[in-house]
Amino acid sequence: MTRLNALVTALLLCLSMVLGGAALAQDQPQAPNYDAWNKLADQTEDILESGQANDTRLQSIREQVVQWRDRFKAAEGTNSTRIATLKDQIAALGPAPAEGQTESDDIAARRKELNDQLSELQAPGLKAVEAFGRADAIVQQIDQTIRQRQTYALIRQTPSPLNPANWAPAVTEAVDISRNVATEVSARWDDYGSGPDGRSRMLVTLGFLLAALLLLSRGRLWVDSLPQRLSARASERSRAAVVFAVSLSQIAIPFFGVLLATAALVSTGLFSDWGRPLLLSIPGAGLSLFGGIWLVGRLFPEPGAGGSLPLPLNDDTRRRQAAFRASMLALAMALHQLFSRSVLPLAGFHSQNDSETVPQRLSEASAGVWHFLMILLGAFFLFQLCNILRRIRPVEGEPQNYRIRIVAFLGMAGRIVALAAPIAAAAGYVTGANAALWSSVMTLGLVGLLIILQDFIADLYAMATGGDQSARDALMPVLVGFALVVLSLPLFALIWGARPSDLAEAWSRAQQGFSFGGVRLSPMAMLTFVIVFAIGYSLTSFVQGAFRSSILPKTRLDTGGQNAVVSMIGYVGLALAAVFAITSAGIDLTSLAFVAGALSVGIGFGMQQVVSNFVSGIILLVERPIAVGDWIEVGGQQGVVKKMAVRATQIQTFDRTQIVVPNSNLITQPVTNWTRNNLSGRIIVPLTVGVPTDHRLVAQLLREIAEDQPTVLINPAPAVLLRSITPSGQNWELRAMLSDINGGVGVVSEINQQILDRFPAAGIILPGSTRGAQDIFLHPAEEPAAPAPDDDKGDDAAAPAALPDPSEDLASNEGAAFGPSGQQPARDRG
Repeated sequence: MTRLNALVTALLLCLSMVLGGAALAQDQPQAPNYDAWNKLADQTEDILESGQANDTRLQSIREQVVQWRDRFKAAEGTNSTRIATLKDQIAALGPAPAEGQTESDDIAARRKELNDQLSELQAPGLKAVEAFGRADAIVQQIDQTIRQRQTYALIRQTPSPLNPANWAPAVTEAVDISRNVATEVSARWDDYGSGPDGRSRMLVTLGFLLAALLLLSRGRLWVDSLPQRLSARASERSRAAVVFAVSLSQIAIPFFGVLLATAALVSTGLFSDWGRPLLLSIPGAGLSLFGGIWLVGRLFPEPGAGGSLPLPLNDDTRRRQAAFRASMLALAMALHQLFSRSVLPLAGFHSQNDSETVPQRLSEASAGVWHFLMILLGAFFLFQLCNILRRIRPVEGEPQNYRIRIVAFLGMAGRIVALAAPIAAAAGYVTGANAALWSSVMTLGLVGLLIILQDFIADLYAMATGGDQSARDALMPVLVGFALVVLSLPLFALIWGARPSDLAEAWSRAQQGFSFGGVRLSPMAMLTFVIVFAIGYSLTSFVQGAFRSSILPKTRLDTGGQNAVVSMIGYVGLALAAVFAITSAGIDLTSLAFVAGALSVGIGFGMQQVVSNFVSGIILLVERPIAVGDWIEVGGQQGVVKKMAVRATQIQTFDRTQIVVPNSNLITQPVTNWTRNNLSGRIIVPLTVGVPTDHRLVAQLLREIAEDQPTVLINPAPAVLLRSITPSGQNWELRAMLSDINGGVGVVSEINQQILDRFPAAGIILPGSTRGAQDIFLHPAEEPAAPAPDDDKGDDAAAPAALPDPSEDLASNEGAAFGPSGQQPARDRG
């Protein structure tokens, strides 16, 4: 059994060595064949210098050169691991001796040996770098040549279509092409129907054509009512999403019918050089037509269709007009797609590179006439549609959003193109007119598609979250819609003349990154940075939550200390996440050290207050002179601390208003904290009574009133002090310590009411006037002398003088204060 285990172990070791060797061999890129490359490069440079190759051949050569360039890019890292090791070995020997200095023979020999090995290992990589530069230059030269030709084709002037001499040849050449197609079909018809299986082939083709005709004629009628039938069964939240998903069948079914008919006709073999290019143009034209009609139905729905309008066109008449004009524009676009590439030259961008064409297309003069007719048709309906789009305004009472501004701008720009394109075509610039007009139409269509997709995503989000109409305006649908716009940018570039190879080249250069201050940034590095930082941020939030809910509550730290620890964990975690993200992305910030130093000086001068607040916030979190929940007074404002951050502290006043206090003010200004160590505090009630008053009685009553309050502490006992005696009266102070200073104002109010109740009962008469806002005058009651009865005077003469209203003196005790400063806050907490 032991031998069997040993044998199995040996086999596993051998297998791992074999696999490891294979993997190592795969990691080492195969050296390019530089002889073959130099031959291709020389031939390409000769072709570019002669300028005789057409765009199709140049594009084919470009693809080969790009493949070689990718090989050279991969070969640049040959022996990179060994090179790094040798550089470390050379660095370990110390710096090379300067001129006129020497080093030991052993070190010099070892340095020379390592440098020779380094040069030998660097040679393949340097050769690949040199070849990569040559290949990249050839690619750029090919792209420049193709762009120059494209520009020349757009601005080249051809015979004017308004010249009557070109009208008859235009009709004659079109009839000739039609006759050639008919001749081709008739010549092949006998072969198609003959043979033993000729009848069966005809029946199969006829069946496919009938199926296609049925899909084209009846299929749209079936699917037009399908969204309404399914939406009636769907819930309110999912109705919009279901209607959109089902409405896609309005494109799919007719387009499938077009594909079926085209495939059936091509499979017959009746159409060859003259008819096949026209047949192959039908699917593209059908997609433009059916896609445009579907887009029109979604952007300008019929009255009573239900759901929200993608564009605020509440007028049914204007919406019907917009739908009709957009549908006719889609028809004009389909006609352009059908004939331009296969029969008519001067069709627009890259029209000179069309491969699927009839053997003999129309002449430029004749093509200009037919193009001019289609341009007039498209420009007319584009102008009419843009007249409606540029007048779109938001619904009354709602703000104008970005979508409306974009549509209105496109409407204004489309009117300009609709006017300029026929004029340019009439002057002979047919290619440029086609490029401008039909690219504008496709741009409008793509923008409309983005609007519909954004609404569909909002409906999906509302359905997934179970929200109502307001959920469509949440942040997530907006972000996804923005991502759609970004992803659609390559499509806009293709519409306006960019080639797929241009997009591939732009992406290749973007992957290589760009240099910023000596730091090379690439999309992959930025994506790595975002992912690693997001992971670090999530871990930091997880650790903060664990400390906040599980660890810190079991310690002796108070709430403020716990918040300080959680905040410090957040700052440290974010800093570490940033460091790890930068390191993982391979971003070397060494070259930015001097730039960062210069920026820090400027930021230091320009953001002194911000930095001061940040440092003050750190000090407050560490020293914790105040904490969340404390009642403080700073800068003449009082309130309860609700939140402490590194920049500012939020205080809620007793009027329920929020005050944001910069942290530097809490460090540099005096701050009164009423409840930092405990909730106990002192109240002071000053009052003044007349000189003849029995002072012992006043002191006894005040002490009893204070001791009757439930929150007044017995130790230390309340103090009644006679502060001074003046000609105007005796100045008293009642001082008492409360167990909860938050209720200080309520206690003062209760003491005042007790004074109003008990002083008159004890024979102390309260005066009707006060000396000031902070004094209460209390006078002893005097026995009024009974007046002599006077029969001449009525009962009114014998009545004593009316006592003053005690409630009038309640406001005079507003000077009662509490706390160390002896000043009363504006209102009680809570």
